[in-house]
Amino acid sequence: MHLIREFEEAAGAALHAGQVRGSVHQYTGQEAVATGVCCHLGPGDYVSSHHRGHGHAIAKGVSPARMMRELFGRQGGTSGGKGGSMHIADFSLGMLGANGVVPDGVTIAVGAAQALKMQDKPGIVVAFFGDGAMNRGPLFEAFNWAKLFRLPVLFVCEDNGWSVTLRTRTVTGGPPAVERVAAFGIPVSRVDGNHVVAVRRVAQDLVAAVRSGAGPQFLHATTDRWHGHLAHDCQRYRDPQDIERVRQDDCIASAERWLAQRGVDAGRLAAVREQARRTIAGAVDEAAAAPWPDPASAYTDVQDIGSAAWR
Repeated sequence: MHLIREFEEAAGAALHAGQVRGSVHQYTGQEAVATGVCCHLGPGDYVSSHHRGHGHAIAKGVSPARMMRELFGRQGGTSGGKGGSMHIADFSLGMLGANGVVPDGVTIAVGAAQALKMQDKPGIVVAFFGDGAMNRGPLFEAFNWAKLFRLPVLFVCEDNGWSVTLRTRTVTGGPPAVERVAAFGIPVSRVDGNHVVAVRRVAQDLVAAVRSGAGPQFLHATTDRWHGHLAHDCQRYRDPQDIERVRQDDCIASAERWLAQRGVDAGRLAAVREQARRTIAGAVDEAAAAPWPDPASAYTDVQDIGSAAWR
């Protein structure tokens, strides 16, 4: 969680400094969800993400240094410096990628789960998405398909209450998320997504159920978004007291209190924080010093038949 937090704060600072172009959607405040779920996944499992996907990638094991190079648009990035923040992917680690289209990461996850089942492979797929996706048609198609074919997929809704700059409840007709999912016959579990131990415990049972062949499962995790939709979003539409409230329910501080109550030394906790800070500071320095991609690389990864020509 510290590694994710440090990465997100550094990414936002780099964007404001002009070192990163494009967009950065920070995962700050939601670290417990990715951490508590992905700790149960192995090399043969897959994850799909959304536009706020850095945390999922780090929790799945993707190198923060390669991710930072990707944000900086440099050689050695996860997509060769050509994809940027919303397209972090590393197939070798089961990270199918982030996605700026709501909720296309979920349909990709269902396709991957279908492939695993057809190939009789033991892995599972976790599809992360936000509460805003619950108003999108492709998501319901994904639920239906996954249930119909009993696919090995865990749907994880990270409900931070916001759809860009609007409260999700103000643009949602009918019942909330969990009732919509239950209509497809998919078992639903709820958890406080700001408490990593709770997420870990619930996710452990859900992952085990998916692995056993029980079909798709749904986890509704309530959580909080600290920053705006984008790093440049100063959240003037949001009550400052609400922002302060969610920061008080810090998932990292909660985890540290839980550990301290069980005898973990304060010095050890501080060492974890400092190691994460150094790791991300080093990733930023490496990314800033890394070379730009060769212009000819713009013509690679474009097609899988024949080859593009560089003139």
